[in-house]
Amino acid sequence: MELHEDLKNYVNEKIGGLVKFIDNDNVDTSGVTARVELAKTTQHHQQGDIYKAEVNLQLPKKMLRNVVESDDIYKSIDDVKDELKIMINEYKDARTSKIRRGARMIKKLKNLSPLAWAKNEFKKFRSRKEE
Repeated sequence: MELHEDLKNYVNEKIGGLVKFIDNDNVDTSGVTARVELAKTTQHHQQGDIYKAEVNLQLPKKMLRNVVESDDIYKSIDDVKDELKIMINEYKDARTSKIRRGARMIKKLKNLSPLAWAKNEFKKFRSRKEE
């Protein structure tokens, strides 16, 4: 399938617009890359042409991937963007909760008395993964 300039601009506008959902204090957007693949899945189909939009979004320490098939290429791009937006929000929530969990643990450790540090009682604050 040959891409014309209008379709390229549409993809850049929609997929490039996802940066505003990624950009915040906790996520570095310098390493974010998106690979977009647009294709016509069949040359002949009883219901008409079927188009596929596939996006691989590389974030720091995470790869988000989504594939959508539809009868309209523009609808496929819109659907991929909407689903990726949801996935990005879930990714950001997970990162934020990890940061908050770590801050909560530091606050608890900071409030321990020096006597507890001397008796090595701070082990109860460790996560189960570390043990």
